[in-house]
Amino acid sequence: MSVEPKGEDFRKAVKWVSEERTYHPDRKIKAIIEQACVKYDLSPMDADFLIRKFIEQDK
Repeated sequence: MSVEPKGEDFRKAVKWVSEERTYHPDRKIKAIIEQACVKYDLSPMDADFLIRKFIEQDK
């Protein structure tokens, strides 16, 4: 069972991170996520979730 963060800002951040990865594949995922956290005012828990989601997606 997975617990996903909720909220419109979080959904926007996920979309934004995905788009950034598409348009800037050379950027490190952690740098993109850090930028998303600032841009969308995400909590540390949201940031951890994003890191796990996108790093696992790369495997």
